[in-house]
Parts: sequence; structure tokens; C-alpha cells
Amino acid sequence: MKYPIIAAGALLATSALAETPVLTVYTYDSFISDWGPGPQVEKAFEERCGCDVKFVGAGDGASLLGRLRLEGVRTEADVVLGLDTNLTALAAETGLFALHDRNELSFDMPVEWEDPMFLPYDWGYFAFVYDKAKLPEPPTSFEALAAAPDDLKIVIEDPRSSTPGLGLLLWVKAAYGDRAPEIWEGLAPHVLTVTKGWSEAYGMFLEGEADMVLSYTTSPAYHLIAEQDDSKAAAPFDEGHYMQIEVGGAIASSDELELAKEFLDFMVSDDFQSIIPTTNWMYPARTPAGGLPEGFETLIAPEKALIYAAGEAAKIRQEALEEWRAALSQ
Repeated sequence: MKYPIIAAGALLATSALAETPVLTVYTYDSFISDWGPGPQVEKAFEERCGCDVKFVGAGDGASLLGRLRLEGVRTEADVVLGLDTNLTALAAETGLFALHDRNELSFDMPVEWEDPMFLPYDWGYFAFVYDKAKLPEPPTSFEALAAAPDDLKIVIEDPRSSTPGLGLLLWVKAAYGDRAPEIWEGLAPHVLTVTKGWSEAYGMFLEGEADMVLSYTTSPAYHLIAEQDDSKAAAPFDEGHYMQIEVGGAIASSDELELAKEFLDFMVSDDFQSIIPTTNWMYPARTPAGGLPEGFETLIAPEKALIYAAGEAAKIRQEALEEWRAALSQ
């Protein structure tokens, strides 16, 4: 008489397992690395939702948009995490994203947030990071970098696959306008290589292959807090620094749309936001109740924030890309 009971129990367990909702989140590779926010975010949300969170890495942020465009309505994504405001207008044009209906939220960022499809989860400033011992007097402007001896080398990321790479193009364009091609001609001799994504570029810098790397003003906080190493710094540029705001959005055709929107609510909650500073090493979009970790107060604070509105960035992107390609192909 025990066997039918065991079989029934097994059937119920199998049925319950099958009914566990799965939330598929597309994001960039570093987000779901062992040291990134992904593992903590996954654990915290699964405890809240009773669901199974499945992260899918898709290279860097720009590669993420490329994959979405390729998959279209056939995408398996329920949530996309890791686009930024330089890409949101192009992402909106795909028609894949749902309205978030969270317009009453406020954020702790230097700019107002009004996007009806995407919600921000972190932000920062692009910067060139250097080793203070190896480069005691770094360039403090693009013009100074261009005028430096040719043996001063930088590593940058490809704007076609990487959001920092695209951010650099728009940084130069925002700072110099029509002079951008001239600036790129001056920078070209200093570019050691162009990597597909941020992880590859930063790894080369840490291995001593370049003097400076395109990263963020917050990157030195990692070395200071996680490694007790204060040898890395971000060079303050006279022109100002270009902002990046990273966002999440829900896919309108998702079978788990309500769960996807629940994830967006979690994304802007204190639990998620408190994970960001010491895993993604960016500023949280909403400052958690405990504030920022000790060490963030040592970071440079740009006096001038540069950023294009999402629609304007989409219009300028191709022109800026052509200027960059022309300079680096010579």
C-alpha cells in the first residue's frame, strides 16, 4: 500500500517543480560573473518570488541589443538588464519592450528620469583609469592625451559591441562637437588595441599592457575596497565626463510579464540597490538606506556631467562611429 502513496507524492513534487515560473534575464557577461551582482541578485529575487531566475550572458551592452534585434519577438528574454541611455532609443524602436508603469519613482542621479519603458538601476561616469605609481602625471584632457608621447598607450572598447566604447565616442563628440575628428586623429597613435568588451580591456590594463584604460570613475573603488590597493585612480578631464545610466526593461511578449515587472520593482528596491556599489562598482540609481560604502568618498567627482538625451544619442551615434573608424583606420 506504500507504493501508490510514494508514486502520488513523486507526481505532486514533479508537478510543483514543473509549475515553478522561470524568469529569463538577458544581461552582459560581467554582471553574471562570480564577482558581479548576478549571483546575489538571483538569490535575493528567488527568495522573494518563488521562481527560478535564469541569467543569460550576451557579451557587452551593445551586443545585447544586437541579439535582441536578431531574435525579435522570438526572444526567450523576459527582462533585459544592461542597456544604457545611448541605446534605449534604438531598443524602443524594436517594439519589444513593455511600458513599466512606474512613473512615480524618484532616483538619486544628476539628471531627471522620464523614460516610460526603461528603469535605471545604476549610473557612473566614464573615465581613463591609470596606475599612480607608473603614471604619476596623467593627461587631464583629451587634447593633453593626444599631445602625449606616442609611447603612452591606452586600451579602449569597440563602440559596436561595448557600451563603454560607445560612451567614449559620445564623450568626445559632446566635448568637442565638430572638432571630434581632429581629436580622434590625435588619439589614434595612443590606442594600443580595441577590445570587444570592458572585461578584456581592463584585464589588459591590469596585466601592464597599457598605461590607461577606458573605464569608470568608480573603478578605483574596487581596488581600494576589495583589494586594499589605492594605486589606481581615474584621471579628471577638464572637458567633463560623460555619464552612463544602465537600465532594465521588460519584454512585452513575455509569458511572465507580471513577474518581469515584479523584477523591475525589485531592481529599484533597497535590496537590489545595496548590491550594486561593491559588485558592479557603479553608483546605485537609488541610494540605499545604508548609504554608499566607505571608500566611494575618495573618488573624483566631475565638475561637468556630459550626456545626450536618448533620442539625440541615437542620431549622433552613426556620425560619431564613422569619425572614429576613419581616424583609427589611417
